[in-house]
Amino acid sequence: MIICKNITKSYAHGSRRKDVLKGVNLSVERGDRVGLLGRNGAGKSTLIKLIGGVEMPTSGKIIRGMTISWPLGFTGAFQGSLTGYDNARFIARIYKREYADIRGYIEDFTELGRQLHMPVKTYSSGMRARLAFGLSLAIEFECYLIDEVILVGDQNFQRKCHAEMFGKMQDRTMIVASHSPEFIRENCNKAVILKEGSAELYDDMDHALNLYHQL
Repeated sequence: MIICKNITKSYAHGSRRKDVLKGVNLSVERGDRVGLLGRNGAGKSTLIKLIGGVEMPTSGKIIRGMTISWPLGFTGAFQGSLTGYDNARFIARIYKREYADIRGYIEDFTELGRQLHMPVKTYSSGMRARLAFGLSLAIEFECYLIDEVILVGDQNFQRKCHAEMFGKMQDRTMIVASHSPEFIRENCNKAVILKEGSAELYDDMDHALNLYHQL
């Protein structure tokens, strides 16, 4: 289970601070597929980063009872001067995985070819996202954090991502931030509505999506 206890997150905004999340309480059960919905700036990506440990909450506590991926599409952890292969080797060492297995997977999945021999700083944003996506799937986490990454690349690659995440790994827990209610309806069994710093979890997807359309 993943538990957010009274999570608050604020950022400096000029001479003031802007509260993005205000006392969020949320529990995600193993096997849940939770869609995060809200207007731009509601805190969807912020909550994803907090759960993934990319950022720390201003106050509150997050309890992680399962292994959690970094946010798919987040590329800030890459060392730009290292090649794609070198970054994969580093990730394999951190998570105690066999590099040969990870290397073979990212070669097949990312379709980056010779670019994997080049420094990541030479990659486009889409290529970096492909590498991040491929590495996170190669590690096989119990919970995946997804922030619109399914839209990376051309349509063939999008279908490949979708089949991998929502087909082969359908037993994994997922927390998905998306602007598409249709995508959330199709792929999630619960929804969280983020509004004015608060977060409400709904088991009834139709009710949650109706509320979202009213925002």
